Amino acid sequence: MGMMSITSAAPEASSPAHCRAHKAFLLSNYVLLGAASSCIFLTLSLRLLPSACGFLLILLQALTIAAAIAGCAAASSGSSTRWYGAHMVATVLAAILQGAVAVLVFTRTSDFLAEGLKSYVREEDGAVILRMVGGLCVVIFCMEWVVMALAFVLRYYACVDGGSAKVQQGEYTTGTWQPFQV
Repeated sequence: MGMMSITSAAPEASSPAHCRAHKAFLLSNYVLLGAASSCIFLTLSLRLLPSACGFLLILLQALTIAAAIAGCAAASSGSSTRWYGAHMVATVLAAILQGAVAVLVFTRTSDFLAEGLKSYVREEDGAVILRMVGGLCVVIFCMEWVVMALAFVLRYYACVDGGSAKVQQGEYTTGTWQPFQV
């Protein structure tokens, strides 16, 4: 059984719903890029050289940025299976971790600030900055689920929309192809 990929046609040949979903997907990924980079800068404002927890928090935001970039690449390359798979895996991992960080920040702010980050800023200022990071983590968590839903919608349109997708096939045997490959 050979490999099969789906490439989207030109945007003007796509259905209006497909174009709206594509634009919403790209906009959502751009919002994720902005929110994740803001989290990185807020984390760095707590301390110039972050501790291990701070480094892991920055690494989580970098994973979120990588997922958003993979999503933009998947959307611009015609939903190739490789970029789509990388995007979905990175987005799911980042969403789970973003939710965990948000809960940790809001439930144990002072412990996280004192023991985890070991910040040099005043405790009151650090708590405010850390709660802003937690708020952004909640926004990122919600946006990542929106992005995943839009990715599934785009994949659906690429597979089902008759005029907006063409199937390129190697060795295709009838009845063995599945549109959603994980």
